[in-house]
Amino acid sequence: MKRSPALPFDLSGIHLQPGQGLARQLYQALRERILDGRLASGTRLPASRELATLLGISRNTVTRALDQLYAEGYVAGRVGDGTYVAELTRRRPAAVAAVAPTATSSALQLLQSHHLAMPTEGAPRAFRIGVPAFDLFPFETWSRLQARFWRKPSPARLGYGDPAGDMQLRELIAAYLRNSRGLSCEAQQVLITCGSQQAISLCAQLLIQPGDRVAIENPGYRAAGHAFAVAGAQLCGIKVDGEGLDVDALQRLNDCRLAYVTPAHQYPSGVTLSLPRRLALLEWAKRVNGWIIEDDYDGEYRYSGTPLAPLAALDEQQRVIYIGTFGKLAFPALRLGYLLLPPALAEPFARRQALEIRHSEVGTQAVMAEFIAAGHFQRHIRRMRQAARSRRDALLAAWTQAIPGCSPLPTVEAGLHLSIRVESLTRERELIGAARAAGIEMNPLSDYWLPGSETAEDDRAGLVLGFAAVPEAQIVEAVQTLRRAWRL
Repeated sequence: MKRSPALPFDLSGIHLQPGQGLARQLYQALRERILDGRLASGTRLPASRELATLLGISRNTVTRALDQLYAEGYVAGRVGDGTYVAELTRRRPAAVAAVAPTATSSALQLLQSHHLAMPTEGAPRAFRIGVPAFDLFPFETWSRLQARFWRKPSPARLGYGDPAGDMQLRELIAAYLRNSRGLSCEAQQVLITCGSQQAISLCAQLLIQPGDRVAIENPGYRAAGHAFAVAGAQLCGIKVDGEGLDVDALQRLNDCRLAYVTPAHQYPSGVTLSLPRRLALLEWAKRVNGWIIEDDYDGEYRYSGTPLAPLAALDEQQRVIYIGTFGKLAFPALRLGYLLLPPALAEPFARRQALEIRHSEVGTQAVMAEFIAAGHFQRHIRRMRQAARSRRDALLAAWTQAIPGCSPLPTVEAGLHLSIRVESLTRERELIGAARAAGIEMNPLSDYWLPGSETAEDDRAGLVLGFAAVPEAQIVEAVQTLRRAWRL
């Protein structure tokens, strides 16, 4: 057999990082070049001593990398003639495979229109939505608890755990919900999740069949709607007014047995579901033998009186599934939330959780359990509530009431954001565009409506502002910037 002509060996692009396994890095770099064709079949590799000199590493390191390539068949030796790249069936170059495969499954097709936008990058600025006061979290305390746990963790907690979550944390969450939220519950009903979005997704997977109708607030939390839609639900938007969800409209909706609501502080309008409508909603669930998913994402933030009792506290029929999160009290990157389930659903949800992620990460659960048990959590809630109230007051005091085309600021009695009505979609776009150009974050209210809503487009317009993300001085400065941007 005629020998292939020797080809040049190019070291360009091979950069080995000290302390990260030099032999492994060299093996991976050579294998990648062989597979993508940069090192063609028949290319003669330098001798191990020469290659070691060129790369500035030991000969033993080179030998280990070449031995692995020999063992996997990427290179072959010729007696007395060195090492050559073996004859391989080549992968198609990446440039040729640039066209993505056509999405054929219904799930993939649904994701084309039902997905989340990429989050805003960087540290929070005024008036970012959905984030609390990161600057007030006791990171020193948290890091100390975390270090204590990982310094000598119990071997019993390092294997596969209960898919419902760490029992100590579940017991503490149940105690917190009993004492602070007025719920009658046990730890066995609590399931730990990676935030509220995963909790919503679990509900979508287990409570609906493709084609089922799901009632959601309109305008409302679009991420929840996306989760239900991807599970195959038919989304039915129910209008929201000054008392929250229009339960009469829900009553008129046929063949619907699941409703998703944010009663404590409707997202994004900010209104609170009135007691008569809470009772009517519970009566609806009883009548249709349905479920209510109550997302209490920021229920701890109440500025007049104590936080309202959740729907779940009024539920005598075990029809309410309660969602809570630590993301609005600590920070979203913690990825820690929970479901409080009716007893009949606790085991099925845990089984589904086991199939999806086995269980939530053990260290975060253990540290949060200690954080709560030691009293840090309750102190932090009080501090966060006081800070959010102070930052709300700073916004209300600094805001210019007479803004052409805008309604006055509403009364803000709960939550971490507020919503301002605007006279038209055109005016909304003008205000949002000028604000963003000036470096101020805010969301258009029109983005929270379901596509094809019966409400006229101009009646969907508004501004949604978060007020908890930055200190008072930055809020005042941001309002002054808005005045200039909006030429007030």
